[in-house]
Amino acid sequence: MTSLRHSGSNTLIAEAQAEDHHEQLFVDGAGLTRQYKTGNDLDGLATAITKLRKAVELTPNDHPDMAQRLSWLGHSLGLCFNNTGDVQDLAEAISAEQRALELTSDGHPEMAVRLENLGTSIHSRFEHTGDLQDIAEAISMKRKAVDLPEGQPDMASTLANLGTSLWFRFKRTGDRQDLAEAISCQRRALAPMPEGHPDMALRLDGLGLSLWSRFNYSGDLQDLAEAISAQQRALDLTPEGHPDMAPRLSNLGVSLWSRFDRTGDLQDLVEAISAVQRAVTREGYPGVGVRLANLGGLLLSRFRRTGDLQDLTKAISAYQRALELTPEGHPDMAEQLAGLGDSLRFRFERTGDLQDIAEAISAQQRALGLTPEGHPDVASRRAWLGTMLWSRFRSSGDIHDATEALSKFRTSATSTVGPPQIRLKVAKSWVRLLKTYNPCSPDILTAFDTVIRLITLMTTLDQVLENRYSQLVDTSGVALQAASAAFALDRVDKALEWLEQGRCLVWRQFTSLRTPLDDLRRHDGHLADRFLELSKSLEGAGSVRIAARSEMSMSEKVSLEDQSRDHLRSAREWDDLLAKIRATAGFDRFLEPSPWNTLLPYLPEAGHAIIVNVDGGGCDAIVLSAGRSTLLQIPLTNFSLSKCNQYRQDLTTQLQAHDYRERGPTVAMAPERGDEFRGVRKLNHATVQDILRGLWKDLVKPIIQELGIAKLPGASAALPRIWWCPTGPLSFLPIHAAGIYTSEGAECVLDYAVSSYTPTIAALTDRVRNARPVQKMVSGLFMTCQPNAPGRSHIPGTTTEVQSIYDLATKNGLRAERFEESAITPSTCLDSMEQFSSIHLACHAYQDATNPLESRFLFHNGSLDLLAILQRNLKDADLAFLSACQTGTGSEKLPD
Repeated sequence: MTSLRHSGSNTLIAEAQAEDHHEQLFVDGAGLTRQYKTGNDLDGLATAITKLRKAVELTPNDHPDMAQRLSWLGHSLGLCFNNTGDVQDLAEAISAEQRALELTSDGHPEMAVRLENLGTSIHSRFEHTGDLQDIAEAISMKRKAVDLPEGQPDMASTLANLGTSLWFRFKRTGDRQDLAEAISCQRRALAPMPEGHPDMALRLDGLGLSLWSRFNYSGDLQDLAEAISAQQRALDLTPEGHPDMAPRLSNLGVSLWSRFDRTGDLQDLVEAISAVQRAVTREGYPGVGVRLANLGGLLLSRFRRTGDLQDLTKAISAYQRALELTPEGHPDMAEQLAGLGDSLRFRFERTGDLQDIAEAISAQQRALGLTPEGHPDVASRRAWLGTMLWSRFRSSGDIHDATEALSKFRTSATSTVGPPQIRLKVAKSWVRLLKTYNPCSPDILTAFDTVIRLITLMTTLDQVLENRYSQLVDTSGVALQAASAAFALDRVDKALEWLEQGRCLVWRQFTSLRTPLDDLRRHDGHLADRFLELSKSLEGAGSVRIAARSEMSMSEKVSLEDQSRDHLRSAREWDDLLAKIRATAGFDRFLEPSPWNTLLPYLPEAGHAIIVNVDGGGCDAIVLSAGRSTLLQIPLTNFSLSKCNQYRQDLTTQLQAHDYRERGPTVAMAPERGDEFRGVRKLNHATVQDILRGLWKDLVKPIIQELGIAKLPGASAALPRIWWCPTGPLSFLPIHAAGIYTSEGAECVLDYAVSSYTPTIAALTDRVRNARPVQKMVSGLFMTCQPNAPGRSHIPGTTTEVQSIYDLATKNGLRAERFEESAITPSTCLDSMEQFSSIHLACHAYQDATNPLESRFLFHNGSLDLLAILQRNLKDADLAFLSACQTGTGSEKLPD
């Protein structure tokens, strides 16, 4: 018995000593890992991993601390991988963290940390392999950590890490919902963070990357400015020698590079190169290949700006060095090969060395081979390969290269993945090459079809209106070029289709959101109600003005991001519902632009609708007339784009010289009845008459003659009606006033027809199709006379004008109301617009060409802008007569 007791005692002592040993190993290993995180001692980290491995090995499987020790081992191995890039370390880290998670019970206080650690390690594996399943699993783990009950000790860190993984998935798939959620998570992670927090720099850098990515999709310079600001702050908070200094320098450099691309400011490029050059000096750290590739791209940009061949040579060297440091098959390799190929192509263009273009094509083909289908960069890489093949064709004349190049452009432009801005640029290049080298090719029709479709994708409902307008600036005139090409191929129907689809896009979206759903409701009331609900939501979200983010608190920015995510979700659901509706029998063309032949039954019964295309390739009119089943094309051989631009410039010069566009200071003359004074300036009548004469002889009269419209004597009530639909710079010119006004041979449009205007043919036919009697309770005319807006000159004749119309209206039994000067405010004017079917505004107005929604009417007591009017959704509006300056002047950047 004594011996037995002694034996048991020895066993207990041995077990206690063993436990003390693996406990001490764990304590020492965890302590060394903590020291590494503050001092970056790699030798200490290696020792920590050795001790933690031994601690795990000596710990019994059922020991209550096994999960904790496995978790620390996995965490330490992950830190080691971040510095060495050794995939064996990463695999062991994931295995340890998975075992730790399996041993962790629900509700355990360490559950969130262990979920996040495993998610981070799997995320690292995704960065190495590019496997989408890995990033999906990483996001799932981090979401579970975020969704655990409130009160976690480091929720902000968990949110920031989730944001990082969402950004990486966006980068791989282009899913903008991931990007929106990433930015929201990153802002929420920053919101509670005090100044001086050790993770501040890390989180600022992550937010900067996400904002930079959103800029690349939206073009919103506010996003880019905030990205640069966040990245600069992150850099300022990073001590010299910190392992994250290099990637943060590189990230800032890339954002400055983007601003250079947008603004052309060479100082941004200089600063970007300086930052990335500092980043690449740390070759011993992971990620140097990416930074070298960034440097190569920056040097290539400077070569393109300055023509300095030394920059091009250095760019090629940087890309080559990046490839040497990147393992074969690594996800970053495709981008590096693409950059090298582009640099070699530019050297070929400069030197003519065929070896360069051969190597460029080979590099780009390898890059494309490494880019999986569905990747957002696949379209741009196909296009780059097409560009290189075309460069070689121009040098060698090998028709096979030309055919392959056009095939690559076609495949790239018609792809369904990648930013629409990139695909539109490719499609326009495809069109340009076809027009130059094979202008009679029927592929031009396919190419322009693609261009027009991509323009509509540039202005999707998930953007606020301000951004939609800014996206359209670079597409101005494309629909007109397409129509000109269609005319050349005797496809008048295509010309009309493209002019209708490629113009007035934002307005068409507005009308689609307000489309009556009676037929759909009869078929599926629930579907119609949800579609209407989403349409109203999108109209409201799209009309929001973009606030100046620099002036907002972090909590306000978080709220803004939440609104943005809701907007994006609503837009996606709206698109899904639209697809569902179109899949329903009888609704296959729901909200689709109408085919030209479906417009004909809804033309006004008397008169002609005439759309005039003005392009450098030729000018033509298309006439649609009630009762006529075909389109009439009228070539305008004596009219041209250059002539139209000259008329516009001459008229603009005259108006600006006399302040008619803004009604500046006036010359006081004798008082006019009902006005205190009358302002008069004398235009150069010879110039204006030349413009009106030119419009008459070269544009209007040839159309009238072709239509067989006879001149009627006097003010005949039997004059036919013409609805003019001008395009491009013609939108600035007074077609309705075209004529010869000298005594000899005087004649004008009004001798032949009454003129009206319509922005599109569909806008006119929709009016006829949806005609309904005006409700008696709103039938009537509201008028306001505002001759004296603060800071503006007096407008002569407005009081007399409004009084005369009012007297005539009341004499004929019409319900009419008028207000003058301070008797009305912008708010009460809006209310009156809802109460009257017709309005007459005699006042100053201002057209904002930069932000059309800020265009406004100027009253004695403030201003009324277009956005406020649009937000009212005036369902009973019938007629608006705008007797105001600038309401018909158009915008040079957005004429259509």
